[in-house]
Amino acid sequence: MLEGSGKRRDMKDTPPVFSAQRVRVLLPLPLAGAYDYRVPPGLDIQSGEFVTVSLNHRPMIGVVWDAAEAPEAVPVPDHRLKPVNAILPAPRMTVSLRRFIDWVAAYTLSPPGAVLRMAMGSTAALEPPTQQAGWTLAGPGSNRQPRMTPERQRVLAVMEPGRVYAGAPLAEAAGVSLGVLRGMADNGLIRPALLPHASRFNRPDPDHPGPRLLGAQAEAATQLVAKVAARRFGVTLLTGVTGSGKTEVYLDAVAEALRQGRQALVLLPEIALSAQWLERFKARFGVSPALWHSEVTPRTRRDTWRAVAEGEAPVVVGARSALFLPFPDLGLVIVDEEHETAFKQEDGVVYNARDMAVVRARLAGAACVLVSATPSLESLTNAESGRYEALDLPERHGGASLPAVETVDLRRTPPERGRFLSPPLIEAVNATLERGEQAMLFLNRRGYAPLTLCRHCGHRMRCPNCTAWLVEHRARRQLQCHHCGHTEAPPAECPECGTANSLVAVGPGVERVLEEAAALWPEARRLVMASDTLPGPAAAGMAAQQIQDREVDLIIGTQIVAKGWHFPHLTLVGVVDADLGLAGGDLRAAERTVQLLHQVAGRAGRAEAPGRVLLQSFSPEHPVMQALISGDLDAFMSEEAAIRRPGHWPPFGRLAALIVSSEDEREADRTARDLGLAAPGGEGVQVLGPAPAPLALLRGRHRRRLLLKTRREIAVQPILRDWLARVPVPNSVRVQVDVDPVSFL
Repeated sequence: MLEGSGKRRDMKDTPPVFSAQRVRVLLPLPLAGAYDYRVPPGLDIQSGEFVTVSLNHRPMIGVVWDAAEAPEAVPVPDHRLKPVNAILPAPRMTVSLRRFIDWVAAYTLSPPGAVLRMAMGSTAALEPPTQQAGWTLAGPGSNRQPRMTPERQRVLAVMEPGRVYAGAPLAEAAGVSLGVLRGMADNGLIRPALLPHASRFNRPDPDHPGPRLLGAQAEAATQLVAKVAARRFGVTLLTGVTGSGKTEVYLDAVAEALRQGRQALVLLPEIALSAQWLERFKARFGVSPALWHSEVTPRTRRDTWRAVAEGEAPVVVGARSALFLPFPDLGLVIVDEEHETAFKQEDGVVYNARDMAVVRARLAGAACVLVSATPSLESLTNAESGRYEALDLPERHGGASLPAVETVDLRRTPPERGRFLSPPLIEAVNATLERGEQAMLFLNRRGYAPLTLCRHCGHRMRCPNCTAWLVEHRARRQLQCHHCGHTEAPPAECPECGTANSLVAVGPGVERVLEEAAALWPEARRLVMASDTLPGPAAAGMAAQQIQDREVDLIIGTQIVAKGWHFPHLTLVGVVDADLGLAGGDLRAAERTVQLLHQVAGRAGRAEAPGRVLLQSFSPEHPVMQALISGDLDAFMSEEAAIRRPGHWPPFGRLAALIVSSEDEREADRTARDLGLAAPGGEGVQVLGPAPAPLALLRGRHRRRLLLKTRREIAVQPILRDWLARVPVPNSVRVQVDVDPVSFL
């Protein structure tokens, strides 16, 4: 344990007088653990309290973690500990959330204080909300006889005894000015009073009329409702084809959590997805849920955090950080699109929100539902082994059929020179637009072109801070790095050879597809859906509404269009480059590609009109393309499992990455070498590397990677702790630990 001054205990101290009047306080800092503080006389402190303390003469807010443990060595005497300054008037952090923070810290090898910082959300929320002033009737007791005017009579007619009214609405209801109210107060007719605290969130009605569920939907909903009603932990994997009504099914489970008086959390992988999802929620429950993500305003963040802690936000939908909200009675956790890599946080505390959601549910005694049309191999394996229960919706809702999927062999029917859309795809878009239906062109690449090079000397425009090419954004007249954000104007001449007008764009991005589409279909109303054109839920919601209202004929989008959207008039999806995700040596490249393209294909034909999907590919014989054509994703995932199982690759083994980085390349190399020399070994343990990372330079830091690989039954955390403890790391070098990596960049 550490003392409140921030210094470790001095073993030379004389044996102190040790009392029970001390507590351990965890601070939201990347420190080794909690600090000891003295409890002043008269202050009753319990575990979970938010308190103010001093650390190195700085005021800090922390959480009382638990009662003081028995000291391991000579303890610091009470009189040398700094006191707890005050208890903040906020709801105590629950035992389950404190255990969750400790669990995440231990699993990810992160300082507990760094995890606590994610759970504190908004320090402003730790103070109670200020009450607004209003007016109420003064009541009897005054001997004054004020003059009664028609305006004053109208005010008195509006007001009820004992009720407090806000000034502006009261004046508006009586048809008077605010000055009339002030005059009435001066004359003793009304008096100032504080308005009662009003909840920011209306309670969803679990019995609000919703869509009628039939067949497999009704059966799955019944089973999920029973699991929530049981009020105990369990994980269910809810799968089903795109458009099968998975959202409506799990919203029935949310309704049951509300009936039980418990809270529900729904995690979505993309902020933009919340717009259309919120509409479906409101249609089911009559009101909107609380929303939590990085785009909410500081005031909304404060109000939401406080409402969750006080139980006034029964349902929260949010991004991965919503896992750390202070739910006092969490009864249901849902992870929608559970296969999405967007649930993995790569910076700071590195964790996978899908996996941590299961842990949060277990510690809270809540039901957990993982939802996907294309579940991850990890979740499928857990379902097959019996760790998760499985529910499946095999058919689309309302009688809609799955789209027909075809490939366009670009070796046989290539696009015209300088173009990227093949003749078969152009013909299909023509026919779709002529029928008055909507079409989508999908390319998972932002900007105009992924590479700009000199046709004279071959020089490529590269980011000065990263091992990455600069992406041209022609509409903004910029070259941009999508890793660090560096931008620069396209130069008039080659920086290497000085030749003027020699730089050319190589390869397509969605802007270039838009340019080609404008030339082919000038009368079509076009819309680009990408993260840089739809910066938040509001913009995404407006775009979705335009599509639903048939104000758009042709959608051109990146992966943002693949997840969860329901466009009933969209009947054709054309994938410009279906081979894009298969390049490189990523362990999960094939799995991710089949998931993404299947999700994109699922946007077509979700209503009465049948859907069609065209995949432009140079290798239509690839197993990914064949799986998409046949629709037999189960067979594909079985083949993936068969490939990974012999080598003990996830989910049949464990991985943990060490990413060594430094602004000094030699320091990064030296530390990576030392880690490699000290690498652990033994039966079932293997270390790969060190080697330069694929992004060997990122944001100005040189990066080297080592990969620890073990059999499934071997825990990697003790091995990592011992390994890192044996190698001194200079202050100029950072070693990031990534347990269960999903990216190998």
